[in-house]
Amino acid sequence: MCGICGFVSKRNITLEQLKKMNDTMYHRGPDDCGEEIFPMKEGYQTGMAQRRLAIMDLSPLGHQPMHSGDKRISVVFNGEIYNFHELKEELKGYPFLSNCDTEVIIAAYLKWGIKCVERFNGMFAICLYDRKTEDIYLVRDRIGKKPLYYELENGNLIFASELKPIMAREGFQKNIRTQVLSRYLFQQYISGPDSIFENVYKLEPGSILKFHYGEIKVWKYWDIKKVYHQMQENPVRDYGEAKTHLKELLKKAVASRMIADVPLGAFLSGGYDSSLMTAMAQEHAAEPVKTFSIGFNEERYNEAKYAGEVAAYLGTKHTELYIDEKEMFDLVESIPQYYDEPFADSSQIPTMLVSMLARKEVTVALSGDGGDEFFCGYNIYENVRQAQMLDGLGGVTCWICGLPGLKQIGLFDKLPFRVRVIAGNRNKEAKTQFGASNYIIRANKMVQGEGLPCHYPVESAYGVSDWQIRRMLLDMDTYLPGDILCKVDRASMKYSLEARCPILDKDVMEYSFRMTHNLKYDKGVKKRILKDIAYDYIPRELLDRPKVGFGVPLDKWLRGPLKEQLSDMCNRDYLKKQGIFDGDYTADMIENYLKTGDGGPATGANYSKLSWSFFVFQQWYHCYCQ
Repeated sequence: MCGICGFVSKRNITLEQLKKMNDTMYHRGPDDCGEEIFPMKEGYQTGMAQRRLAIMDLSPLGHQPMHSGDKRISVVFNGEIYNFHELKEELKGYPFLSNCDTEVIIAAYLKWGIKCVERFNGMFAICLYDRKTEDIYLVRDRIGKKPLYYELENGNLIFASELKPIMAREGFQKNIRTQVLSRYLFQQYISGPDSIFENVYKLEPGSILKFHYGEIKVWKYWDIKKVYHQMQENPVRDYGEAKTHLKELLKKAVASRMIADVPLGAFLSGGYDSSLMTAMAQEHAAEPVKTFSIGFNEERYNEAKYAGEVAAYLGTKHTELYIDEKEMFDLVESIPQYYDEPFADSSQIPTMLVSMLARKEVTVALSGDGGDEFFCGYNIYENVRQAQMLDGLGGVTCWICGLPGLKQIGLFDKLPFRVRVIAGNRNKEAKTQFGASNYIIRANKMVQGEGLPCHYPVESAYGVSDWQIRRMLLDMDTYLPGDILCKVDRASMKYSLEARCPILDKDVMEYSFRMTHNLKYDKGVKKRILKDIAYDYIPRELLDRPKVGFGVPLDKWLRGPLKEQLSDMCNRDYLKKQGIFDGDYTADMIENYLKTGDGGPATGANYSKLSWSFFVFQQWYHCYCQ
């Protein structure tokens, strides 16, 4: 686990400059660092750097950049290849010197070429330089667990695990990509392949970028919609068969993620996913697994007691930390330092806190991320099912409200909020993406110029008629890598902690695509098969309860201790000078919000979300662009 950065450039970038770029990611790898520059033809040079958090083979043999014995191949690598022992067996002819997975990447490439990445099961961001072909490859794992940014500038390529190294290169222009901001304000994260800066991109999950003397080629080696349809050609319909096989795949995924030369533990919320991962880890471990959870003094948000009950039943060595609102609030200022582009999912705060707690005792932590997206766990999926059932009636309602006379009296606006959402849902490319129209209107009006649509206009590309499945695939493509995995990566790496997600194992993901949907969702039961496996380990009464979740009191903060700061951020003169937001509209909207607050549940008038997204952007802007 680490951070990587580097370049392929005609610019005279020095080793000192490369080291400066690399050191911006010290938190990602405090154990070791390496920087090297290699000459190329046509005036190019390649630079590679890594900050290392030592997990496997703690000896100097794991140092990067790592080279093949004949110096043909050089690699820097962030992540883990969990099946590297199996691959090593297939690569016995290679003279291995270390016991780390980085060297397996080199050996695999020499035998199979860049197609070797299709054999890797893990989380990874890789840069590989082949001196024989003079090709440089950037590779990202299938689901986007590990981040990888790249900048294209006048035939030069700069890459990094975070934006900070790219921003640190000499001559970097911090030109804001304003077209992404409306979507960001609404979604609260910036979706790939875009980043916050012009000419800087995220390599999308499951992708390979090939650079050859200024020529760029990017392609997908693993694509969610294609893999889903391929797996559905041979579907699994039998529940007993599916449960047995999925359970074995999950056990294998957990076991492979427990291989480490450093202390390992698990995040435990007491929910189905984290509890199941912990139970399987405990089954595999020789001694009690160390588990960690955060408790909140506000009872309605507190799940710590449930996590404690699960931990007691499983016999883990459990640690919990109760925090108050002030401890959460104190982390607000640090958000832009580690989320180095605007990121406004406020659950980043408890994720940072549990990462801080775990790092005191372990270097690796298992998590239950991915269970909701791949096994139909979110409440939104139930809403999507209902919306599909009512879509025809919604179309009729929309037509009636548009009739002469009824339109003039504003009948549509007088309908209940939920009815308006379903009736107004007429975009065929965004059927599963809900949200009050006034949120979208405000997000668009706040930003100057034409922007990307707030909803992703891609749903027909999935080729599925079931709205639940379509929304799950969309979440895997967008929300999971853009929000959830980004949140966990930055929060854990802030404390030099590696987070591993067994449910996002390649074989688990692909097998989930083979299962017919009724095995995941049936008669209102979400995550049916995953819950059933969890019951094999933990009594039902310890798990079956309404999901508590966590909510930062945004309205209270924004209209309380952050009010003065937010007011300064939306000052009309400042906004006009900044030239990003519509000064008058944004100031009016936020000033009105500060006076009136949120409208309450199911009103479509809770503007703390938009105001928080704006606040986080301005906080980030002040940190990096002023």
